[in-house]
Amino acid sequence: MTFLALDIGNTRLKWAQYAFPRPHAQLLAQGAEFLENIEKLSDGAWHELAAPSHILGCAVAADAVKRRLQEQMDAWDVAPQWVVASESEAGLRNGYDYPTRLGSDRWVAMIGAYHRMLGQGPARPMVVVMVGTAVTVEALDASGKFLGGLILPGHGIMLRALESGTAGLHVPTGEVREFPTNTSDALTSGGTYAIAGAVERMVQHVRMHCGAEPKCVMTGGAGWKMAPSMSVPFELVDNLIFEGLLQLAAVRFEV
Repeated sequence: MTFLALDIGNTRLKWAQYAFPRPHAQLLAQGAEFLENIEKLSDGAWHELAAPSHILGCAVAADAVKRRLQEQMDAWDVAPQWVVASESEAGLRNGYDYPTRLGSDRWVAMIGAYHRMLGQGPARPMVVVMVGTAVTVEALDASGKFLGGLILPGHGIMLRALESGTAGLHVPTGEVREFPTNTSDALTSGGTYAIAGAVERMVQHVRMHCGAEPKCVMTGGAGWKMAPSMSVPFELVDNLIFEGLLQLAAVRFEV
């Protein structure tokens, strides 16, 4: 009864196959593919993959990408399910003005983070950060209510925006410095501290709103880049969305 978890981001598909659709299940295989190479999966990484019993995914990419991916699963004869944010699921309540408009990746990451926190000790407020093509910074109270979140551009988008809108900034990526003394370092440091500042401000908001110190969890392909520049304690988690999908799978597939 294997389970395939799918995370379709803005630039890459990440996938993981587990022995069962439930939290802490054994990981059997995993991989990642750029979206432009999805057609290679059935003859490549998925060629020897055992047909899963259940498939659950979240996607921020266009429906056309999901259709291309589903074509790679035709031989398995199992229809994937796709997460859509709802008013409540897996112990979380959605405080978005229009709950179904919340990005499914954000919703799933929060579910994964909240249950990870509950497994570590008493419930407490949280700040959940995903650092990828875009950056999201979410706030949860201790009861599992999503209070709201921030969206800002990731490192790459910031640099491309500056290069396209400002003369003379076509320079290589630099290093993060406290006091940058060249343009490359100034650009890299500016983007990094913009993200760090957004996280720190949300931590302040949650601390004041909830009257307690929030736990901060960070994930995403570029999360490791932020680690040396953060001034608030945080836990870096590689596959938070997969953890959320496993929580949802246990409920949806009732195994």
